[in-house]
Amino acid sequence: MVSWERNRGSLQEKFQLLRSATNSHAQNETSIIMDASKYIQNLKKKVERFKEDTAAEQSSSEPTDPTTPMVKVETLEKGFMIKVFSGENQPGMLVSVLEAFEDMGLDVLEARVSCTDSFSLHAMGVKQNEDEERMDAEAVKQAVTDAITSWGETNVPPFL
Repeated sequence: MVSWERNRGSLQEKFQLLRSATNSHAQNETSIIMDASKYIQNLKKKVERFKEDTAAEQSSSEPTDPTTPMVKVETLEKGFMIKVFSGENQPGMLVSVLEAFEDMGLDVLEARVSCTDSFSLHAMGVKQNEDEERMDAEAVKQAVTDAITSWGETNVPPFL
């Protein structure tokens, strides 16, 4: 008899944990299980959408030519997140991109750069002077792309 009561108490605790983990407001055990099942199904859908989005982003973000840099710009509350990736490290490109930031009047608040085998830059930039006209992500992307293109034209490797 004592063991049955102990098992019942343990089971009740587990139902309460399940109820709180799934944000269920159900009172009886069957409803708690049904809510948990729906919660799990929603999580599965979210995971699938995340996988699809990640796969789509990776396939669209990988340049077909590893020497062609890819530029992405996202608008933040007070600035931009600028991402530049090239499958091949290209000396001097970082300087060109930073000069483009300066020309646009962007201050770099935070940046991560990797220049070992490939070139990768993640930078957060904000407008130096808020009084000037509003800048959009497409304009920033175009300016960075133009800087990389002009840098590439002046730094063509010699043919042997």
